Amino acid sequence: MAQHKSAEKRARQTKKRTAVNRARRSKVRTAVKKLETAIAAGDKAAASALLKETQPALDKGVSKGVVQKRTASRKLSRLNARIKAMA
Repeated sequence: MAQHKSAEKRARQTKKRTAVNRARRSKVRTAVKKLETAIAAGDKAAASALLKETQPALDKGVSKGVVQKRTASRKLSRLNARIKAMA
């Protein structure tokens, strides 16, 4: 348990930041999952539309430090390749 004023404040800040980051990470994962289900269903039009929503979500996750840059890039690349292969 925190003993000093500054340590108590840091504990409060960490709690808030953890909640925000958890929500951001969840938003990214949900977007990717929706896109993967559309790909699995074989609906190319819906998958292409969802890719346009997923890409900004991943980019925002990168800018906020929730997802690493290379991880987001790899995910987008693989998802895009799967959509193109649906033709």
